Amino acid sequence: MYAQNKLLYQLKPATNLAEVGVVFENELDQIDSLMKRAIDAAVFPGARVLAARDGKVFYNKAFGTLDGNEENPVNLKTVYDLASITKIASTTLAIMRLYEQGKIDLNKTLGDYLPITKGSNKEYCLVKDLLMHQAGMKSWIPFYKFFKDSSAAFKDGIFNNYKTKTYAIEVAKDVFMNATYRDTIWKMILESPLENKGKMVYSDLDFYFLGAIVQELSGKTLDHYVYDEFYEPMGLRKTGYKPLSFMDESYIAPTEQDTTFRKQLLKGFVHDPGAALFGGVAGHAGLFSNAAELAALMQMLLNGGSYKGRVYFKASTIQLFTSYQSTMSRKGFGFDKPQASANDAGPCSNHCSAYTYGHQGFTGTCVWVDPSQQLVFVFLSNRVYPY
Repeated sequence: MYAQNKLLYQLKPATNLAEVGVVFENELDQIDSLMKRAIDAAVFPGARVLAARDGKVFYNKAFGTLDGNEENPVNLKTVYDLASITKIASTTLAIMRLYEQGKIDLNKTLGDYLPITKGSNKEYCLVKDLLMHQAGMKSWIPFYKFFKDSSAAFKDGIFNNYKTKTYAIEVAKDVFMNATYRDTIWKMILESPLENKGKMVYSDLDFYFLGAIVQELSGKTLDHYVYDEFYEPMGLRKTGYKPLSFMDESYIAPTEQDTTFRKQLLKGFVHDPGAALFGGVAGHAGLFSNAAELAALMQMLLNGGSYKGRVYFKASTIQLFTSYQSTMSRKGFGFDKPQASANDAGPCSNHCSAYTYGHQGFTGTCVWVDPSQQLVFVFLSNRVYPY
C-alpha cells in the first residue's frame, strides 16, 4: 500500500527540473521529437502534453494545430473532448461521493436504485460489476442507425433543425431530437442481451446506468452534480459538459467531421453519438476540459482527496476505487490500471507502478496518475480529426 501524499500539493510550475528528478533535460526533448513525428505522420493535427511530479508541472507544451491550419495553433488553454475519460473525471467521482455519503452500496443491484430496470435482465446487475465492466452488457449500441429508413435517411418526426418543446434535445449544431425518443433509447438498452456476464467486456452501457444512478440519488442531472460538487469549488472554469454553454468556441479543438450521423464538423458537441442523443450529457462520454484542469482534478486524487484547502474525498475511498478490484481483469472501480503482468500489453507504460490509475478516450486522450512517483500525466489530442 502506497503512502498518500500528505503535502496536499496545488499544481504549480517547477522552478527547475532537478527538483522533480529530471537530471538530463534532453530526456524531455524525446517527447518533443515524438510529438513532431506523430504530427508529421498525421496521427493527429495537434496535442497537449502535461506532466507534474510532487505537484510541480515540469513539462507543459502545446504541439501542432487544431485542424491542420497553421493559423490555428494548439495553445495551453485548448479544450478537448475527453471521450471516455468522462468515466473517471465525472461519473466515477460522482459515485465515489455518493458512496462516501452512504447513499450507494456497490454490492447492491441496478434494481435497487433504478426503477426502470425492474423486470429487465439488467435488474440484478451489481453496481460494482458495472464499475469493472463485467456485468455482461454489450460494448455499445449504434442507436442512430435504428432511426434510419431503408434509404438510410432519418425517419420523419425524430430530428428537427430548430429547437421546440418537442424537439428539445440538442444533438449538434441545428440538430434537435424529439425528446420522446429518449425513452426509445432506454428501451433499446434495457432490452439488449447480457453476454459473458462475469467476464470483462469494456462497455459504455455500464456507465449509462451509473450516470442515471447519480441523477436518481442526487436529484440532479450528472452535469450539474459534478459541476456543483467538484468543478466549481475547484475553480475549473473550462471543464464540463456542453462546453458551448459556458465558453467561446475558439477555445475548443474540433473533434471530427461526422459523415455518418450529424453530417457536420463537431466542435464543442460531443463526438460519441450515444451521448449526443442524450443532449451531450452521459455517464460514459461528454466531458470537455483542458490539460491543466484535468491535471488538477487528478492531483486532487493524488493528494488523497484534498485540493486548495478543501476536502473532496477520504483517502480510503480513493484507495478503494483506484486499486485492482477484479479477479479477471486489470480494472479498479471505474478506473483503468496497468496490466498485472509487465509482460502483457496494457494501456500505459510498463514503467508505471501497480498503483497507477487513469483512463483513455477514443478521441485521442489519456490521463495517468502514479502515486509511487507522485506523478500526473495528461495527453490530449483530437486524433479522429478530420475523419
